[in-house]
Amino acid sequence: MPSKLVSINIVVHNGEKYIRRCLDSILEQSYSHEFIELNILDNNSTDSTREILKSGRWTVDGGQSPKFSLVESRENLGMWPGQEKLLEQSHGKYIIALSVDVILDKDFIKNAVEVMERDYQIGALQAKVYKYELDHNPIHGHRKTINGSCDDTEIIDTCGFKIFKSRRIVNIGHGETDSGQYNQKREIFAVEGAVPIFRRQALEDCRLESQNNQIIDRDYFWYGDDLDLAWRMRLFGWKQVYAPSVIAWHDRKTTKTLAGGWKEFIKIRKTIPMFKRRLDLRNTTLTIIKNDFTINLLRDLPHILWRQLRLGIYFLIFEPSVFLEFFKVAKLLPSMLKRRSEIMSKSNVTPEELRQWII
Repeated sequence: MPSKLVSINIVVHNGEKYIRRCLDSILEQSYSHEFIELNILDNNSTDSTREILKSGRWTVDGGQSPKFSLVESRENLGMWPGQEKLLEQSHGKYIIALSVDVILDKDFIKNAVEVMERDYQIGALQAKVYKYELDHNPIHGHRKTINGSCDDTEIIDTCGFKIFKSRRIVNIGHGETDSGQYNQKREIFAVEGAVPIFRRQALEDCRLESQNNQIIDRDYFWYGDDLDLAWRMRLFGWKQVYAPSVIAWHDRKTTKTLAGGWKEFIKIRKTIPMFKRRLDLRNTTLTIIKNDFTINLLRDLPHILWRQLRLGIYFLIFEPSVFLEFFKVAKLLPSMLKRRSEIMSKSNVTPEELRQWII
């Protein structure tokens, strides 16, 4: 199979803790470096990130280093708006939107390209992402395989997004020990944003005139942009597939968990900075407004209302400040409805077809 150009795009803000290991894992890729371009946008870091990136210490023994480009922003553009800026200067058929706290398996790109080249309807590919903690469990070697064993963590971080009738969004497999339960390639509702692999054509297809012909909604800024984009991509008829042969590790501090009840929910909420809790509420609400079919919302209304009632009681007691986000939702509602109208007019799937992903 002829090699295809792959763009790895990294948006980083104060990433000195992770950037070396992240880049080292890119330079260890078995995929021909001649067909890899690396684009990095520094979001006005105040630590040593820029100095590290400019040090030029990354070389590959016996091979050609990937093409490297650094964009230095004077302001923090946000994660996914930064990704869209990098897309403008990328040339790859496939785009890997890589978070700086992710480490790639050495065959990550090779296996991802092989899967996507077999099915041209795949718009986005989800890796099997394991958890790791850099401070306590650094990854050495990046050699995890599906059927093999290794000394590194085998706790799953995510295998993609799952959506419930209550509109709760969770990471598939989060916190589970990998015992082979996610070893089958399959379609999923949506890819998660730590290290998605996109087909460029699918990304370009997601531009909206009501968003100034942009892919990413600038009203989100940070948090939830990945879900909004993935949901829209599915509405526009592109497959999203989980491939267990494509492997990475992620040092995640917060998550949309799958396991546990309300005690676990409260425990996790306390670990999340307040501004992220507020953004989560606001941006998830905006995503549903923009992308969910009315008929599906009505069919699931009892589940949605029951969850919102419980969340409302929790917020009233423990996090009353998050209610301020509803004023922002109201302010943004006219523009969100305009974007919804365009999305629905371009949708290539029926409410019933989308409903198969709502459990």
